[in-house]
Amino acid sequence: MHQNDQEDAVSPEKVRRGRRTALLLFAIGFGPMIFATIMYYTGWLNPTGHSNNGELIQPPAPLAQMQLEGANGKPLADRFGPEAVDPEWMMVVVSGDCAADCEELLYRARQVNIALGKNANRVNRAAWLGSVSEDLAARWDDEYRSMERLSISGNGSPQWPTGISPEQEPRILLVDPFGNVIMHYGSEHTGKDMLKDLKHLLKLSQIG
Repeated sequence: MHQNDQEDAVSPEKVRRGRRTALLLFAIGFGPMIFATIMYYTGWLNPTGHSNNGELIQPPAPLAQMQLEGANGKPLADRFGPEAVDPEWMMVVVSGDCAADCEELLYRARQVNIALGKNANRVNRAAWLGSVSEDLAARWDDEYRSMERLSISGNGSPQWPTGISPEQEPRILLVDPFGNVIMHYGSEHTGKDMLKDLKHLLKLSQIG
């Protein structure tokens, strides 16, 4: 091979980086338009259609603003986005003092996840809990070991999505594969409400 040919050769890693960059630019530029089109033609997440059961967060809130860390000490938001190896949806239970109403949501998230059947692995579960009772702490590994415990980064002050105040009321936040909090649920919603929403979203979603 001539020297010029060698200089012009593109390594597979450069090709992959180029494709990832193109995908990211596509998602940033066209993602909102595609999502809006789906909303328009299906009525899904259309505020006037009321086809969703959960409470919409408008506009969707970036997970990064909540400053949550996973059990590994790394930002939770890093797991989402166009370059994620295994993009997934996530239900995040957030609560200050985790009392009976909080544990009801922990249980509901677990049961909904199980009820997804073959799609259960497309949805993960996690929880940020300010404090838990000794009784719940003792039962956690037996009943909720698949639910990752989250923490707040350093001395950060999380910016919760509009309408969310974990210290006053526990909620289940639904995060899409791009790292956006798009809906939330509380004790006023049933497991069937959540399951219907998730099944519809997973049917429409080409990622996660």
